Amino acid sequence: MAFWHARALLGGALVIASVGAQAQSLPDFTGIVDKYAPAVVHVEAKSGGGQKAFAKGKGGGSPYVDPDDRSDMLRRFFGMPGMPAEPREQTSLGSGFIISADGYILTNDHVVDSADEVKVRLQDRRTFTAKVVGKDPQYDIALLKVDASALPTVAIGDSRSVKRGQWALAIGSPFGLDATVTHGIISAVGRNLGSRDQPYTSFIQTDVPINRGNSGGPLFNLQGQVIGVNSQIYSTSGGYQGLSFSIPIDVAMNVVQQIKEKGYVSRGMLGVTVQPVDQFVKNLDLPDANGALVAQVSPGSGADKAGLKQGDVILAFNGTPITSSEDLPPLVGITKPGSTAKVDLLRDGKKQTVEVKVGELPRDKNALAAASGGDDGAAAAGSASALGLAVQDIDAATRSELGLKAGEGVVVSRISGRAAASVGLQSGDIILMVNQKRVGSAAAFREASKGIKPGDTAMLLVRRGDSTSFIGITVPSDR
Repeated sequence: MAFWHARALLGGALVIASVGAQAQSLPDFTGIVDKYAPAVVHVEAKSGGGQKAFAKGKGGGSPYVDPDDRSDMLRRFFGMPGMPAEPREQTSLGSGFIISADGYILTNDHVVDSADEVKVRLQDRRTFTAKVVGKDPQYDIALLKVDASALPTVAIGDSRSVKRGQWALAIGSPFGLDATVTHGIISAVGRNLGSRDQPYTSFIQTDVPINRGNSGGPLFNLQGQVIGVNSQIYSTSGGYQGLSFSIPIDVAMNVVQQIKEKGYVSRGMLGVTVQPVDQFVKNLDLPDANGALVAQVSPGSGADKAGLKQGDVILAFNGTPITSSEDLPPLVGITKPGSTAKVDLLRDGKKQTVEVKVGELPRDKNALAAASGGDDGAAAAGSASALGLAVQDIDAATRSELGLKAGEGVVVSRISGRAAASVGLQSGDIILMVNQKRVGSAAAFREASKGIKPGDTAMLLVRRGDSTSFIGITVPSDR
């Protein structure tokens, strides 16, 4: 029988809620803990010095990254306060879990990064020296192996079936406290943390308490299956604040398979650089801000051969909708190189589907590198515009030096307006398009800029160095 309690009086009305029915539905995690906690291990990695994970550390060797310069810090946690500060004796403490009875163990790459010696301790207090079979920093996954048999193992689940609101359970060694159990719910799935931090991973977000030493430990569902590898948290204090992120187990096991088969991890490559659509919804005449705007197409890539163009908006990849530009890299990255993918896109207001042969991302390539440095251009006559900048023609010699085709692009010679300066345009930038119109001369730039009035946002395709992206300039009314 449910018990009903008075909660508050609002506007004279009695607000009541059932607490008995809710209490009866709360899960009991003891079965999962009894069966699978023995397969969760404590990981201790020692480094003889120069460990790059500690070079960025704060508060006792806790590395962090800040992908979007936000006040909240995205942190990868291992270790515990009071660890030796001497750079030639570094120790990181984390968690891991046994995935096969013959001694294969999963953990985070950042737990064992640059380690000279790795030891794992089981719940029964047995300790083994572990070999790092392989690791992948991009996915933050490492595969360890100990010389043992008949070890307890976890059950591997399907992270693709995870839904918001489901219960989740973590077991690990926060602050070195082995076999600590915490629980919460799935807060979000497919969470992307920005192009500067694991751009190829769509995380499972939870409110499960995760702290130092939990990194590399398993995230379970109510069936006792591992659905994720606990990896990071958002925090301004250095401790848990309600936002935890786990690498989907499907991604982790794909890494394991590739490491076992070939010793490294390969990722698919489409051959495009994309950016958010948000600012250009009006320019592109889109119904909403969903999709990824193609800013650059790599010559000779699968995308290039399939006919993708700058200004295309990618709406779906292999049937999976693209809500934001950050959704695309994880989907492409996990696609097998050499396979054919279907890409749904919008071009000139019309939807179409193209087939693209997925390439292989070079292992040393940073496909999402930021633009750097401006190019110098040579000149004919300058041209001022309502956009607050002046451009010049590019002579044939400079065009050849920059790798531009005949009749392609104009160079920014001067920034005269605050709107152009505020979006980061610089002298030497190459403007390739204005509002979807290609420009190859100062005259063409003036023509394309006609009709842009105060309050409008102009959409410019700008090249700087080896990077090309769309930039929006909103013309101020008091220019």
